[in-house]
Amino acid sequence: MADATEIRRSADVDTYDMEADVVVVGLGAAGACAAIEACDAGADVLVLERASGGGGTSANSGGLIYLGGGTPVQQECGFEDSVDEMFKFLMYASAPGASEDKIRPFCEQSVDHFHWLEAQGVPFKRSFWKEPGMEPPTDDCLVYSGGEDCHPFAEIAQPAPRAHKAQAPHAAGAFLMQNLLATVETRPLRVEADMAAETLIQNEHGRIVGVVVRTVGEERTVRANRGVVLTAGGFIMNDEMVARHAPALSVCNHKNATPNDDGRAIRMGQAAGAALTRMHMGEVALPITIPNRLGRGIFVNRHGQRFINEDTYYGHIGLAALFKQDGNAWLLLDNETFERNFIGSEPAFVAETVADIAATAGFPAGALEATVALYNRHAANREDPVFHKRADFVQPLTNGPFALIDARTSGTIYATFTLGGVETLPGGEVVNPDRHTIPGLYAAGRTAALFCGLGYPGSGMSLADATFFGRWAGRSAAR
Repeated sequence: MADATEIRRSADVDTYDMEADVVVVGLGAAGACAAIEACDAGADVLVLERASGGGGTSANSGGLIYLGGGTPVQQECGFEDSVDEMFKFLMYASAPGASEDKIRPFCEQSVDHFHWLEAQGVPFKRSFWKEPGMEPPTDDCLVYSGGEDCHPFAEIAQPAPRAHKAQAPHAAGAFLMQNLLATVETRPLRVEADMAAETLIQNEHGRIVGVVVRTVGEERTVRANRGVVLTAGGFIMNDEMVARHAPALSVCNHKNATPNDDGRAIRMGQAAGAALTRMHMGEVALPITIPNRLGRGIFVNRHGQRFINEDTYYGHIGLAALFKQDGNAWLLLDNETFERNFIGSEPAFVAETVADIAATAGFPAGALEATVALYNRHAANREDPVFHKRADFVQPLTNGPFALIDARTSGTIYATFTLGGVETLPGGEVVNPDRHTIPGLYAAGRTAALFCGLGYPGSGMSLADATFFGRWAGRSAAR
């Protein structure tokens, strides 16, 4: 097998086994949308899928897609939203390093993208689900998924729920892909499965003109007359790449990915001169506070001190716990706030008093007691002046026994995937470190760096980015 970083020179290719105007590598959400749009733009399209069928990691996801600005679902559920409010939230929640050149058109065209998805056969029920953070267990659609109604975001932009789930119960990723793949089948394009892309083919002028693939142990060459679109996933399943680029994610024990998220497409792009960006970043979901009412407890670090408002999106909590607290976190609950969470966590320690549980767990002397005393003093008035938790989530922790839930990387689920990849322009054009485009090369989905910066705004961002910018990449390649 050729190394992904070994470019094949077109002068060394005698004949091509297959040919198309646009060659799409990978058939997840980004690849499907790229293929549909390239075909609709008049291009002859060939999709190469490494697995035996399409779907990828998108099919294993919860199926939330972040859409806003006044979608029909938002309107019928009674929520006001606008392009400007959506933009303000995404820019703030994605900072630092947010890609304004992508976030602005994404917000401006979000409603149009909703209608496009429905036109591809993806149904959305006009309904709202009150429990925030993750996909509804019913076939309901709209949820708060990024702490939009929590501090600090509620002070930055008018809160509105924006995560939309296709009309299917529980996780809807498979249902979403079922509909997108059905649309792919209606188009006059070709899909070749069991085709593992190995490396790109580049001519003497630096243009990408094809791709080398391997199938049933044999090498095949594929010519792309207009462009190659890389949509073959991230790199969370490649331990060596994670250790090199995102070592903090190495301790996360649950990877939201398929085995094919091994970074090969990213390295193929890198071999052609692509710049890589945000390779050290990932989403980190810490699902301790599901249901969300468990946010009435308090998260503390190894020093017994709070570090975040507990009512926010559990992805924000996970990022703060991993990157700012080195994965050392605990959730303290009293007898009134305790209940079994979504993943069935058992208390690591139980005691009748805060002092006893602090001593048993090994916190610095007096630290946890001081934290709880300060919290309770203000909680008596439904106030949280330190981290600004919403008033309905603020109540004193006074009723023993007390329970400590282990929220360390060694004690619970830290679910992750990578956010970095090749750098692209909004149209999907891959750029080199000088931000010059590499002719004939495009990327979308997790092969490309997500539009957010060092913050992951909320559930649904990956599928939103993949479907929206996958479409743009397909149109660009078709031109």
